[in-house]
Amino acid sequence: MFDAITRLFTRSEEPVKVDEPRIAVAALLVHLAAVDGSVKPEERKAIEGVLIDSYDLSDAEVEKLIAEATRRDNEAVDFYRFTSELMALDEAERVEIVRMMWQVVFADDKNHELEDNMVWRIAELLGVSARQRTVLRNQMARGGAAAEKPA
Repeated sequence: MFDAITRLFTRSEEPVKVDEPRIAVAALLVHLAAVDGSVKPEERKAIEGVLIDSYDLSDAEVEKLIAEATRRDNEAVDFYRFTSELMALDEAERVEIVRMMWQVVFADDKNHELEDNMVWRIAELLGVSARQRTVLRNQMARGGAAAEKPA
């Protein structure tokens, strides 16, 4: 019995495999959309849009990706599972993930404090600077999804 209890408390989550960054990104976006208590249609559409644009997916592929990401997000206990493997991406790709997150945040023209906090935490875990995060936030707040990607 002691062994079973020990295994329960020492069980660690496996990070998402390196060959699955899309699932990790999608899971973070799914979680972000729901962090304020509800997923609005505009947020769902923004998730689909950024995933289609970023990964050149079909509608069917993005639906499958979001379903898998939702399942993995529901199983996760923290963001480490997703962010640890995303650190293998280059800096520009990690900055792009933060930009995608801000697109989802501002899809409904509101920035809930829980959304803001989550983007801040993920950016820190991804090694994206506070300055880069703030510049991206301001771009998305002004121009929404139509804002240009940073150079």
